Amino acid sequence: MYAVALTGGKQYRVAVDDIIKVEKVDLEDGAKIKLDTILVNKDGKLSTGNPIKGAYVEAEVLRSGRSKKIIVFTYKAKKNVKKKQGHRQGFSMLKITNIVAK
Repeated sequence: MYAVALTGGKQYRVAVDDIIKVEKVDLEDGAKIKLDTILVNKDGKLSTGNPIKGAYVEAEVLRSGRSKKIIVFTYKAKKNVKKKQGHRQGFSMLKITNIVAK
């Protein structure tokens, strides 16, 4: 059994006991979260919707943090215009505990 879950504007194919890295969710470590689903495959039968009513994915927040820093550097040739920025994206690690389908 697997599902396609929605969070942070992205879609993730998940199964029970998967660990996924998603956009940061504002919950403490160990908290439970329910994610909407758009597709559930249960015993070879597909259910679809946007989102599917009565179906969701239960997950537990393992930890939250920030990714490795990336450097964004822009410049314009021959104009002495330079701009250097750094960026660290926030993330949360989720462990899928259950897939509930109607």
